[in-house]
Amino acid sequence: MNGTILQFFHWYHPGKLWNEFVDKAEYLKSLGFTAVWFPPAIKCSLGTDGRGYDVYDLYDLGEFDQKGTIPTRYGTKQEYLKAIEKAHEFGMEVYADIVLNHRMGADEKESVTVHQVNEENRNEIVREAFEAEAMTKFIFPGRNGKYSDFVWDAQCFSGIDKVKTGDEEQQGIFKIYNEYGTDWNDNVSHQFGNYDYLMGADVEFRNPYVVEELKRWIKWYIDTTKVDGLRMDALKHISTEFLKEWIDYIKSDIDENFFMVGEFWKDNVDKIKDFSKKMDNQICLFDVPLHFNLFKASQEKQNYNLSEILKGTFLDCNPECSVSFVGNHDTQQLQALESTVENWFRPLAYAIILLSENAYPCVFYPDLFGVEYVDKNANGEDEKIVMPKVEILPRLMQARRELAYGEQVNYFDHPNCIAWIRKRDDDHEACVVIISNSEEGYKAMDLGKENAFAKFTDFLGFRKEIVELDDSGKGTFWVDPESVSVWRKLQINN
Repeated sequence: MNGTILQFFHWYHPGKLWNEFVDKAEYLKSLGFTAVWFPPAIKCSLGTDGRGYDVYDLYDLGEFDQKGTIPTRYGTKQEYLKAIEKAHEFGMEVYADIVLNHRMGADEKESVTVHQVNEENRNEIVREAFEAEAMTKFIFPGRNGKYSDFVWDAQCFSGIDKVKTGDEEQQGIFKIYNEYGTDWNDNVSHQFGNYDYLMGADVEFRNPYVVEELKRWIKWYIDTTKVDGLRMDALKHISTEFLKEWIDYIKSDIDENFFMVGEFWKDNVDKIKDFSKKMDNQICLFDVPLHFNLFKASQEKQNYNLSEILKGTFLDCNPECSVSFVGNHDTQQLQALESTVENWFRPLAYAIILLSENAYPCVFYPDLFGVEYVDKNANGEDEKIVMPKVEILPRLMQARRELAYGEQVNYFDHPNCIAWIRKRDDDHEACVVIISNSEEGYKAMDLGKENAFAKFTDFLGFRKEIVELDDSGKGTFWVDPESVSVWRKLQINN
């Protein structure tokens, strides 16, 4: 079966997610999902208000009374483990979202030496070294040493966003002086000069004790939860030297077939290729350039050249390591990285990632279920957002499950209408996918003599006619304006 991931959350999900998944697991399996990506299950600095990315305690999966709560936003540890078991019961793998880059909500303050840097150029010092106090010590009193007695202190962090001198609290980006240097780690993205620092207390990956603790933790996590893979957050901020060592450890000491996909948020495919090469192609990466192509296509409508929709994408140059997506929790409206593909184009975008050869697509929760939420807009005003579900998505999932097999032959020869053939294999007949971003479109296509006189019907039900091929297997397939059709064989005339 063609593998398909479901991102089973969004930024504004109200919570109690683990129990919701248990209730929906059988339905998700029936749609053809083979894996589910869960949000971070760890205890957050904001308690149940945290989404999982404001990391406090990696060992607290909703088990200890910390940050004002035992459960996380999504539920208790037992509910989390039950959700994973339910996924496995229905043959779905589970990918756990993990955040290694930073910690938040420290328990105690420490005296530190820091200098302040320009936020637009982190290599430029705007205030020379000075003494201050910072919240950099994590002792996890609610857990009291269970699973690990490792204490995170200032030697475990490279930077911080808040310091205090006397009674004055200051905000900015401050480089912490520790045993491992007074400069940022250079094995990171060079955006803003150096992108080691992202938020909170930034983890110092040059500290060997930190590296060993993170190895111990991931072994504990995998052994405890039985997850099948990881989604790794914010990789452009994390030392590539550390990542290679840590990934090698997982592959060599835990499970050589363990799946990993990373978020390396760059719209330039060459930068993603370079990063993948540094990782020895041992992990997959989300295809951010493809997402932005889909976003741009939805905005420009008929002015976008569909024949270039795959140009400059990771799917096009390294499909074995690419994970395709239309949207995620970061691209939602009112988020910092907002780039939501417009509603009219989302069925077309999903056809591209679900029905293309070699794609490993990831479906986003709101596109399957629809969501409504309210948050502050740029003016500080409450704004209601409605993300309607993509009505045709279950049918496209069925098309992926039943039809999207065999070699792909592209007819990317028109700026407003493209199509491709998925040739037959031993168990599946050929099908045709055709997309228009403008008016009604058509495409004359050659499916080979093995399909002579074959009849095709639109699997999605938009087009009502039957297309009959000639004696050489050629025919003309149609698509409605701003739509997609998937043509499957109705019968073969002998």
